[in-house]
Amino acid sequence: MVRNIKLVIAYDGTNYHGWQTQLNNVTIQEAIENAINIITKEKTCLTGSGRTDKGVHALGQVANFVTETKIETGKIKLALNANLPKDIRVLSSEEVPLNFNSRFDAHNKTYMYQIYNDKINSPFYDRYTYFIPSQLDYEKMDKASTFLVGTHDFKGFMSAGSEVKTTIRTIYTTKLIKEDKIIRLYINGSGFLYNMVRIIAGTLIDIGKGTKEISCIQEALEIKDRTILGHTAKPEGLFLKEVDYS
Repeated sequence: MVRNIKLVIAYDGTNYHGWQTQLNNVTIQEAIENAINIITKEKTCLTGSGRTDKGVHALGQVANFVTETKIETGKIKLALNANLPKDIRVLSSEEVPLNFNSRFDAHNKTYMYQIYNDKINSPFYDRYTYFIPSQLDYEKMDKASTFLVGTHDFKGFMSAGSEVKTTIRTIYTTKLIKEDKIIRLYINGSGFLYNMVRIIAGTLIDIGKGTKEISCIQEALEIKDRTILGHTAKPEGLFLKEVDYS
């Protein structure tokens, strides 16, 4: 009997060239597909909710695959984890309808970006934050982030090299939280363009430094010009937090 299995996955992206399988590069998708092939004895194609770039992490990536394995659904995650490197963990495995597609059925996604703001970096956060030694104006960054909320043409918030049918996206919420030396940006939206969250994070950092004005976000939304915005923040601070299907 054919079954469709949905996985929720967490991973440290430091040692991988992103999610999507690539020739001559180690990727998250490839590692999980290899583990699936081992436990099911089948050649399987894993569909992810979206791609994450080299060095980007995930707390709740979602993927699905079709299989004829008779392994009990709840035990699939245990079998996969036994065949995966320690920096990739399957958090849950469940059977879903055959027509479920983790990419096309996603309603919205939440990303988290972490900034370590202190004069000296921490060896414990180096792989998971963007170290910024300059003093940041948290209140200005927080105010600037609110201008992103709504349905806009985010063409100016996209790196070159992406082919998409439309650059219109909806941002539902943004939230900045400061906890001691760490600033976390949470952003939830219908979808995101190539490097969009990292461009937003880099721009907010530049606004916090005072090298960019808050108005640059509104200008970029109107003029759709990437050069108006700040730099693209490093991948280490970016996490795919969760994908919502409800």
